[in-house]
Amino acid sequence: MTDKILTEQHGDIARIIFNQPEKRNAVSLEMWEAVEAAVTRFQADASVRILILSGAGGKAFVSGADISKFESERASEEAVAHYNATTKRVYDMVEAFPKPTIAQIDGFCIGGGMALALCCDLRICGAGANFAVPAAKLGLGYGYYGIKRLVDVVGPSFAKEIFYTARRFDAEEARVMGLVNRVVPDDQVAQVAEETARMIAENAPMTVGSVKFIVGQTVAPESARDLAGCEARVKACFDSQDYIEGRRAFMEKRKPNFIGA
Repeated sequence: MTDKILTEQHGDIARIIFNQPEKRNAVSLEMWEAVEAAVTRFQADASVRILILSGAGGKAFVSGADISKFESERASEEAVAHYNATTKRVYDMVEAFPKPTIAQIDGFCIGGGMALALCCDLRICGAGANFAVPAAKLGLGYGYYGIKRLVDVVGPSFAKEIFYTARRFDAEEARVMGLVNRVVPDDQVAQVAEETARMIAENAPMTVGSVKFIVGQTVAPESARDLAGCEARVKACFDSQDYIEGRRAFMEKRKPNFIGA
């Protein structure tokens, strides 16, 4: 396993950290494979209630693909297909992760970094962060699902501007577009991400999980929406011990202790 992807867990908050700061956390195939393994492990761990993705060094979240690896990893048609299939699996896994996810964005969030951040539920960035999808400057093709995630977040007009111009835009522009939830001082990004994660982790996991599922259904094609699954999750919340605990804690004016059941 590569040391360029680090994992941590403190209580019910898990982290995946891209650890190649000398290259602004540009990602190689080996790193994507390590992220896939980490996401799989955290998804199966019932003690994890929320996942934060971040970059080491404070200068970048992820600055895209490690272009120095293109000759060895993306030079042939077969290699490109393998690389693309791997990254698609990771993006899909992060997007479908059943627990909340936060992208903690310091500095550069470029190309594949933006694609990854878009798979997260929440995006918190520093005031000095900057974003871009430079595909048009590299002659790269971008598939349907990657573009759809951007359109779902910022709308078609901003998505076209981001791709057409391939320019960098700053944190305030990202906020206006709706790409990020919050912009905070650069030295507070990790703290705010942690505080937000803690706030979420202390809430009822079944309620949070049901909302994540239902929001996902609202943006799915109408013919593919699982309305029965939505109703089942709502019913499960009302049938849970956590619903009893939440009511009692409210009446007793104390903090609830939710167990996710």
